[in-house]
Amino acid sequence: MQIVAGEGFSGWHALNDTVMGGRSQGQVKVSSMQGLLFDGDLIEQGGGFISVRSPQFSPPLNLEGFTGLQLLIAGEGRRFKLAVACADGLGGLSELIPGGVRWVQEFSTEADGHTTVKVPFSALQASVRAKPLQRPFGFEPRFDPSRITRLQILHSKFDDQGGLNQGFRPGLIHLELASIEAMP
Repeated sequence: MQIVAGEGFSGWHALNDTVMGGRSQGQVKVSSMQGLLFDGDLIEQGGGFISVRSPQFSPPLNLEGFTGLQLLIAGEGRRFKLAVACADGLGGLSELIPGGVRWVQEFSTEADGHTTVKVPFSALQASVRAKPLQRPFGFEPRFDPSRITRLQILHSKFDDQGGLNQGFRPGLIHLELASIEAMP
């Protein structure tokens, strides 16, 4: 099932390390033929990430019965993260954690052309600000595919375990996100 493609990316926007004092810059454009286009300049010092993210889904996106997400993306051979926000079923308690809980999975892209990336929901890991979630006081958020509130694609100097991303490259960056589909 197609979630978004082409002009459906209208409303997606750049969210870069400037939110934490960094200097990376980027802009999103939407094309009916190519989907979401992101061009930017990624500066490692002081931050070290760029991203594109969806508007908040209201009501949440219900993907219950699906097994994951499939992206068609051109990413210059870089390693990215897919981050999924979802309501946790506990009255929004996970959103009280500074930075919020995101469910992430890294993926690589081909140096040229588009890459089809499949991210099973079972591979997503709970993360807060590029680090695996430490579960204090028995609080255990759970991923709920029936309550997805936002999608985000990031290129960061940090991998999904909080270490260094071996596929990270500062400098000029171009990303094309042609489509996102739910996998049966």
